Amino acid sequence: MNAHMDGNLQTLDTLFDHEDAVTLTGVPDGYRALVLARMASIATGGGARGLVHIAADGQQLAGLVSALEFFSPWLEILELPSWDCLPYDRVSPSAEIIARRIHALGFLANKAHRSEKPLLVLTTANALIQKNAPAEVMAGQAWHLAPGNRIDMDALARWLSENGFERTATVRERGEFAVRGGIVDLYAPGDEDPVRLDFFGDTLDSIRAFDTASQRTTGQLKSISLAPMSEVVLDEKSISRFRRAYIENFGAATRDDALYEAVSEGRRFAGSEHWLPLFYERLDTVFDYLDGFRFAVDHHVEDAVARRHEQIVDHYEARRQAVSETQGKAADGATPYKPVEPGSLYLGEEEVHDRLKAVGAATLSPFQPVESQGLKVIDLQGRPGRSFAAERASGTNVFEAVVQHAMAERGEGQKIAIAAWSAGSRDRLKQVLAEHGMERLEAIGEFAALENMDPRQTALAVLPIEEGFRIPGLTVICEQDILGDRLVRRSASMSCSQI
Repeated sequence: MNAHMDGNLQTLDTLFDHEDAVTLTGVPDGYRALVLARMASIATGGGARGLVHIAADGQQLAGLVSALEFFSPWLEILELPSWDCLPYDRVSPSAEIIARRIHALGFLANKAHRSEKPLLVLTTANALIQKNAPAEVMAGQAWHLAPGNRIDMDALARWLSENGFERTATVRERGEFAVRGGIVDLYAPGDEDPVRLDFFGDTLDSIRAFDTASQRTTGQLKSISLAPMSEVVLDEKSISRFRRAYIENFGAATRDDALYEAVSEGRRFAGSEHWLPLFYERLDTVFDYLDGFRFAVDHHVEDAVARRHEQIVDHYEARRQAVSETQGKAADGATPYKPVEPGSLYLGEEEVHDRLKAVGAATLSPFQPVESQGLKVIDLQGRPGRSFAAERASGTNVFEAVVQHAMAERGEGQKIAIAAWSAGSRDRLKQVLAEHGMERLEAIGEFAALENMDPRQTALAVLPIEEGFRIPGLTVICEQDILGDRLVRRSASMSCSQI
């Protein structure tokens, strides 16, 4: 990093030397990944397990992951998303979300494990408010298999059933498994391909990936790690605990209570995660899993927590009122929905506020510093980049304006980078800007290449950020600043966890 940029971030080096909360201002969205990477290195170097960043929502989280791949490919990133369904829903979180959550929770629950790289855990306000299965349960759920292991096939099939996998004749979808003689096929949610476990007696002889359409082998694997398909474990203890807790909370189950009947029989029931407190003696919070980490939060997090809490209460009251109006009986063939108390499944607003205060969470804000009594503020001097909306509106040639702006910034000692949303849009921008007089355009793949570039060159990078930014020594102009929209859009669909 050049002297200007490095000097700007050096102010963070003593950030964690005290326990007082700090607000880091001058951190526009595009700059955030660079700041977080530096903070993660400082936290890890200071003896912490790593850094946790709590984003306001899933959309912001996704953008951070993409930006971090450019700024700090050396960083280990662990994502802990929230459930992608509404509170008190009738559906379970998606298999992909469950796989990512269980991977993250299992990693974090193993507190003895230390990452070899600086570790940054990315999560959201919705995930922060969500309570989780106990850490000791998640720590013991992964099953590591390798050829030569002695494994009881019946025990493996039982484990798969208890942990959310569905037994089928032929494996075609994620979350399915099949047993045929000495072969077990299974498709774990986090894997690209299903695998075929070939046994010789009780010894695992080989692990092969295969194609779901042809059922033919596509490759050999040295090992696999299996994680549950659900945060609800359906073993004898959890089923017994559920039955007891269900009756304590809602009274004796009726004949039309499909949830109680399914769980009692050890069958998976859609949406059973929304009764998670009934399966365990206690639930753990994200803070319990993240003991030993430093925290950094988006300045909108507490507002996002308040909105989520309001949504939770609204959905709970609607479910409770429906039960009251029907006297707990099913209507139109639907299973009666008896919701657990919000406090048993979610943290309250005050609890979140108090826990963030207790861990001394640093707040990241794009705004410039303001006078504040008793609040420690560090200005990281990042400012939003220039938008060329006025040129677009007036009919001025926007590309000529970009070239002139880049020349002016370079005259002030700034390095210039153009951030495009995709490789295709980067190439098109390179061509158009060259046609309008921008010389020495150089495509780069990561931030380190920009640091070593000749200052007279202009870097072109695939860096999917919403707006450019300026810090001492670096000016980033992004595709959306220039065109007002992306040349290549992301999918317009958005899960509930991103709202």
